[in-house]
Amino acid sequence: MKPSHKSWEVEPLLPNMTETPYAPLNSSFAFATSYQTGGSILPEVSRTVERALREGKMLDVVYGIKETVAALSQTPVNITVTGDSGNGMSSFINALRIIGHEEDGSAPTGVVRTTQTRAKYFSSQFPSVVLWDLPGLGATAQTIDNYGEEMKFNMYDLFIIIASEQFSLNHVNLAKVIQRMGKRFYIVWTKLDRDLSTCVLSEVRLLQSIRENIEETLQKERVNIPPIFLVSNLDPLLHDFPKLRDTLHKDLSNIRCCVPLNILSGTCEKIIDERMAFLKERVGNGCSENSVCIRDDDDLEECLKVYRLKFGIDDQSLQQAAQSMGTVVQEYKADMKSQNMHTLRREDWKLRLMTCILVRAFFSILECFPCLRRCVLSFRCKKHRRVLQLVAQDTKIILKKILKGSIGPPHI
Repeated sequence: MKPSHKSWEVEPLLPNMTETPYAPLNSSFAFATSYQTGGSILPEVSRTVERALREGKMLDVVYGIKETVAALSQTPVNITVTGDSGNGMSSFINALRIIGHEEDGSAPTGVVRTTQTRAKYFSSQFPSVVLWDLPGLGATAQTIDNYGEEMKFNMYDLFIIIASEQFSLNHVNLAKVIQRMGKRFYIVWTKLDRDLSTCVLSEVRLLQSIRENIEETLQKERVNIPPIFLVSNLDPLLHDFPKLRDTLHKDLSNIRCCVPLNILSGTCEKIIDERMAFLKERVGNGCSENSVCIRDDDDLEECLKVYRLKFGIDDQSLQQAAQSMGTVVQEYKADMKSQNMHTLRREDWKLRLMTCILVRAFFSILECFPCLRRCVLSFRCKKHRRVLQLVAQDTKIILKKILKGSIGPPHI
């Protein structure tokens, strides 16, 4: 979402992956009232979220978001492993899946080129993920562009470039092609056990040297630095392997959820804006007690409670939402301006000015003159509208936190 001069607008739910310092995710989701990803249409749970938001039922909003994420988590993701022949790509796939080379269903490995065509594998470690093992680049005379076309690079969501012994021109060219496609990728240095056993450098210095060499080579070719992991295929629980798995789980959530939830976030913000405009209009029609079910229009504390209730961010609703999300209510209240009139006035200079002693005294005097009654009512409406604006802003921020908290790496 583009920056706006409107103070009540908030940032997008999730970071735009095209703005990350390394190769981004490719965004190709369509949206109407349901999401379409990978050829499968999710249940139209967004309607549940939208309806609940219009009715100010934050707990139902949470349930709808959870249902959305649960459906998105089943979206298939294609990950490909590529690199130079002999770098240990098949061995890496087995290590990532935590299975032995001799087990049924393992990727064939050996000192000679064992992968002749694309092969796909699955793992309980990564549900709904297809791991593609590609023939190594460099064993044939084909160019990188021909290789990418033959190996169907367009179909993959994430690339893992495997390297060992040296970070070659082929690796750089692969990174360039993937970056140009706008896809996300990692660099994984395998056979670290062999490097450690043959190098005279200390382990810390060796790891630093490998990492610096990869980074400097990529920088010279103007390739953004991706996540880099140094691993041993013989020790899938050591070195950077745990970090690699954690990063992969997080990125899988982003690949599946980033675009759809950002779209849902934008839709929800529009609903909040519409709700705010509707209530402002009702308030503007005389500021009567019946307009928004407020007993005393002059009691801003009471007005604030009513407005928070109508947007679903009253104390009870926030407590229920926090419990459902497995967090504490303070997580949602931490940046909340509209907790009470004291925090609202403290955080907003406009409202503080509108409610200061001098201004209140001035309009109290005006009330004594019937001919100026309209000015008093108009000013009261402005205060109500400002409170509404700030409550709507808080609603957007809280919703954003709920959406962010709804995604994360699955616990395997």
